[in-house]
Amino acid sequence: MAKAKKTAPKAKSILTDTSLAFLKNYINTPSPVGFESGGQKLWIEYVKPYVDTVFTDPYGTAVGVINPTAPFKVVIEAHADEISWFVNYINDQGLIYLKRNGGVDHQIAPSMRVWIHGRKGPVKAVFGWPAIHTRMSNNEQKEPSPKVESLTLDCGARSKKEVEALGVRIGSVVTYQEGFDELSYDYFIGRAFDNRVGGYMIAEVARLLKQNNKKLPFGLYVVNAVQEEIGLRGAEMIARRIKPDIAIITDVTHDTSTPMINKAIEGDIQCGKGPTLSYAPAIHNKLLRLVEEVAEKKKIPVQFHSLSRSTGTDTDSFAYANDGCPSVLISIPLRYMHTTVEMLHKTDIEETIKLMYETLLTLSPKTNLSYL
Repeated sequence: MAKAKKTAPKAKSILTDTSLAFLKNYINTPSPVGFESGGQKLWIEYVKPYVDTVFTDPYGTAVGVINPTAPFKVVIEAHADEISWFVNYINDQGLIYLKRNGGVDHQIAPSMRVWIHGRKGPVKAVFGWPAIHTRMSNNEQKEPSPKVESLTLDCGARSKKEVEALGVRIGSVVTYQEGFDELSYDYFIGRAFDNRVGGYMIAEVARLLKQNNKKLPFGLYVVNAVQEEIGLRGAEMIARRIKPDIAIITDVTHDTSTPMINKAIEGDIQCGKGPTLSYAPAIHNKLLRLVEEVAEKKKIPVQFHSLSRSTGTDTDSFAYANDGCPSVLISIPLRYMHTTVEMLHKTDIEETIKLMYETLLTLSPKTNLSYL
């Protein structure tokens, strides 16, 4: 009788039950562009035990620092904000019209449930949309599609006065209600994984450094920046404040294996195959090669992506800040970006954390990043 083959034991996850509980809570906490304080408070409390000090800037970027007196400074960074809406107009019937706050997708809005963050607290509402029976009632040749100017929120009020009585005003910010959930085969879904998963991952790097008693020969600045979704503004401000010598940025990138994405344009990136390293003018070639060598040595799977004039991420703000800062982008593949069901894979989270962690252990103030 043939002996049964022994299967190798599954590697222990670096993600703990406590850290995953934080991730779930963090994803479920609204942090719209310009109003990130709810999520930032959670993040600060989580990262505090793993750093020496914490500070924030005037617009709410949060920074945890290890070795704050060290002259050589390395940043690991993510952005904390999520796309959202602004209340723009309330009509006499109590229906609410909106403007975008960041790159929110109007086509997914109809029938979505939202929170309007009013002066008296969150108010439940829905994106109403005419029933299918009525949308072709005028014998139109083409069925109407949702547009920003045709979308309305219904919170149950039937007059402008009733809306305002709930604390809703012009400028109130609106976020979707959908939160964290799990699918089969180690997939997570939720809104705002772009890019609060990044904030989670840099916090986990700080946790691993502390728990493994690693001493770094430089100051490490764990940066959770605001206002990326409207032009990388938080990174721009904090880069000038910190003046780092090296920056490692993490953000999401598109999983291009889904329908309606052209790989000839967007490249070939898939969830579950590891973090993505990008090539672009803002990406420092020697720092990128160092990260590649770390991945090879530590057997961390990586994917590659070519970008164009800019990365479209906070990498650009750090790279071109001050006198120039060698910067690299480590992205995590994501499906269905800027929807309420953004999807990513648990192993990609783990591998991205490992890659940042191992890269930090390789760097020193003597690391030669000179091109010439």
